[in-house]
Amino acid sequence: MQYLVSVIVDTASLATPDEMAAIDAFNDRLEAEGHWVFAGGLAAPSSATVIDNRGEEAMFTDGPFLESKEYLAGFWIIEAADLDVALKLAAEGSKHCNRKVEVRPFL
Repeated sequence: MQYLVSVIVDTASLATPDEMAAIDAFNDRLEAEGHWVFAGGLAAPSSATVIDNRGEEAMFTDGPFLESKEYLAGFWIIEAADLDVALKLAAEGSKHCNRKVEVRPFL
């Protein structure tokens, strides 16, 4: 089963060099143990464009969909046998990146 592990940030600061090294080591471990599917970091919410094409013409709006103190800064997509394994891996990922994470299964 695959899970989305979202990295949640509540500060404007980027990961420190030590945090990046810990994230890289965690990524290597995920890959070595067969849990790795994909991961990536995201630019700040201010770089977002919201597109709404539900009407007659697409509307493009600069900035995030929601104004919030917390935002999605990155993610892992992992393979895990069950939710317990995914939660354990996510807890380790939270420790390595020094950020909160949210775990959600893919349907």
